[in-house]
Amino acid sequence: GIFTSGTWEEKSDEISFADFKFSVSHHYLVQESTDKEGKDELLEDVIPQSMQDLLCMNNDFPPRAHCLVRWYGLREFVVIAPAAHSDAVLSESKCNLLLSSVSIALGNTGCQVPLFVQIHQKWRRMYVGECQGPGVRTDFEMVHLRKVPNQYTHLSGLLDIFKSKIGCPLTPLPPVSIAIRFTYVLQDWQQYFWPQQPPDIDALVGGEVGGLEFGKLPFGACEDPISELHLATTWPHLTEGIIVDNDVYSDLDPIQAPHWSVRVRKAENPQCLLGDFVTEFFKICRRKESTDEILGRSAFEEEGKEIADISHALSKLTEPTPVPIHKLSVSNMVHTAKKKIRKHRGVEESPLNNDVLNTILLFLFPDAASEKTLDGTTSTDNNNPPSESEDYNLYNQFKSAPSDSLTYKLALCLCMINFYHGGLKGVAHLWQEFVLEMRFRWENNFLIPGLANGPPDLRCCLLHQKLQMLNCCIERKKARDEGKKTSASDNVTHLYPGDAGKEPAPMTEDLLEEQSEVLAKLGTSAEGAHLRARMQSACLLSDMESFKAANPGCFLEDFVRWYSPRDYIEEEVIDEKGNVVLKGELSARMKIPSNMWVEAWETAKPIPARRQRRLFDDTREAEKVLHYLAIQKPADLARHLLPCVIHAAVLKVKEEESLENISSVKKIIKQIISHSSKVLHFPNPEDKKLEEIIHQITNVEALIARARSLKAKFGTEKCEQEEEKEDLERFVSCLLEQPEVLVTGAGRGHAGRIIHKLFVSAQRLTESSDEAAALAPPEEEFTRMGSAEERRQNSVSDFPPPAGREFILRTTVPRPAPYSKGLPQRMYSVLTKEEFRLAGAFSSDTSFF
Repeated sequence: GIFTSGTWEEKSDEISFADFKFSVSHHYLVQESTDKEGKDELLEDVIPQSMQDLLCMNNDFPPRAHCLVRWYGLREFVVIAPAAHSDAVLSESKCNLLLSSVSIALGNTGCQVPLFVQIHQKWRRMYVGECQGPGVRTDFEMVHLRKVPNQYTHLSGLLDIFKSKIGCPLTPLPPVSIAIRFTYVLQDWQQYFWPQQPPDIDALVGGEVGGLEFGKLPFGACEDPISELHLATTWPHLTEGIIVDNDVYSDLDPIQAPHWSVRVRKAENPQCLLGDFVTEFFKICRRKESTDEILGRSAFEEEGKEIADISHALSKLTEPTPVPIHKLSVSNMVHTAKKKIRKHRGVEESPLNNDVLNTILLFLFPDAASEKTLDGTTSTDNNNPPSESEDYNLYNQFKSAPSDSLTYKLALCLCMINFYHGGLKGVAHLWQEFVLEMRFRWENNFLIPGLANGPPDLRCCLLHQKLQMLNCCIERKKARDEGKKTSASDNVTHLYPGDAGKEPAPMTEDLLEEQSEVLAKLGTSAEGAHLRARMQSACLLSDMESFKAANPGCFLEDFVRWYSPRDYIEEEVIDEKGNVVLKGELSARMKIPSNMWVEAWETAKPIPARRQRRLFDDTREAEKVLHYLAIQKPADLARHLLPCVIHAAVLKVKEEESLENISSVKKIIKQIISHSSKVLHFPNPEDKKLEEIIHQITNVEALIARARSLKAKFGTEKCEQEEEKEDLERFVSCLLEQPEVLVTGAGRGHAGRIIHKLFVSAQRLTESSDEAAALAPPEEEFTRMGSAEERRQNSVSDFPPPAGREFILRTTVPRPAPYSKGLPQRMYSVLTKEEFRLAGAFSSDTSFF
């Protein structure tokens, strides 16, 4: 009804009564105003809305509501409760004092909203209250016991209480209308209903990368994310006399109930593989140890030696080892790297075994698999989204790295090692191997695979930029070394400036920041401006020198015309002979006396590019990068690569969602992407914000796992009829998103029959000791057990005893005298194992009594 679909609001305030603090809360259903309400005000004898609500049958058993809404069917009420959680109104005299104060307040103000006072301890949810209208009053009373008294375990006993409480003077008594709901709980789903296979850890540790390939993330919940199914069977409109329910016999068979509705109880924070994977990697960010401390190198130093300074440790770590070209298989590379590490560590101490390490290195450096020379050609991976797709370009938003890049693959491998192969030690070991590999490639002129050509891409994470920088250095060094070989035979002078024009030095974002800081510190004075211009014109000067060498006797105009055409203005003029000719001159800014261009041109000497001092010293820059990589602690590394891991996790979640097609999950994924791009775009994001992102990803993973669990339980894939399959899928998606879902056709509908089977097989498991019966699939079992009638005779019930039974009794009778006005009376009762509660609302006429 409207109680579920509408919006509830609450306003609270605090008041003091003597020296006792109370909180006052006003709960109400937000309603669209209608003209009808205005007319009602004119009629004197209209009873208050809350009294009308007592009899309304459209809003019984709302799935999500305040307990007073469920018990009394109210759409507006005020609650006065002790403000402190530990306080309670325990004595009867205090309770009566409060109630009489409430009664006076209602009478004085003419308020027709019911007012409740909470008494006893909060956990008992005990309320007493009152509602007043013109000449009418309703008293709200409550009984709460731990155990159900024997005489009140059935409808007949409850009817007796209700009638005696009304004390109606009329005979015969007007008929009592009844609404009943029984709730059944299914807890023990059979094991085969949960489809998630845990990854095969043994296969992984053994180095066989079977169930979980490197570069693929795990996904799914390790336990069933749906813990219980609650089936509510409802009889909404019964009248006394139609139905029998006493201690001997009951007509209330759940299969015959006209309404069925279902809700699922979700497991609290189920363990999810992807979430755990990313969380464990994130934990590395908080570790303080350096790679050397983790791998325990200093423990293996010879006795009496002082621990060497960082530069010495670095040179140890990166000792060049000449390797003949023909031995460049992965195993040889690993072998040379391993030898260096073994100097300081026993063989058995290696956190990663050889097989795992080889597999990873082969995955990261596929070019090393061939025995041929490494030529830096990148291999493409078929699993990646196409390069122009939105998913591929996600790295721009996350400041991570493209999903086919070495950096991205390294992040995934470190993640996997951290989770399955030796934790932090394994991470430190692989990183050390990786740094050795980078050093090896630099010294032997082998390009690093999996990186885009060109200068560092500032849209990617800093580590990716550093690797690109190293690749630029390798490229320059390689070209230089090859140039040396050919330069002996190359004595040609270029008349065109082909030799001129050096590319500006490639830079990573940290170097750019440093440079801009230096330039900013020069200040705004004339001298500062001059220095800044000189620094920025280093590249210009180099180009001028190359140009002069290639074009002897040239002028500044020639250089400007080639280098910056917009600063060379050409006009058509008529010469002495009357011919139209092009006459060129420098732009106004170039004619400013002693400007930077003129000064640079005057100081430039004709030197070919290859003989000039290198603008970009690749050797120095490469060593800087290698040093930077070597000093990264695992925590620094994890911070660099976390955007890549989050990027991969988002892609994984998107891929899994596309198989299930859950609209609510699509929305959440969009939110995660926009949230992550805001957080990750700035350097050093806060841990709390990163945790939030990981938590959101885990929640989505749990949602998809729940959808799969429900689809498996309801067998949506086994449905042969397309229409039935669609209905089931719709039903499952509603179960995920709504608090309670109506089962079309109740026990006789398609979903209803499946739910019935689930309960039957669970009953067989609990009541039968026959193991074969326990192992049989529910369909066979269901048919083998014959009809419901036969099962009843065999005394095996299809359903367990109800976990909760709710009854609502209503009638309209004159009270307290036969000539009083006929007013609504209502009593709600709930019977569970733990409690017995009666909530009565009894109205009386205050004019004619």
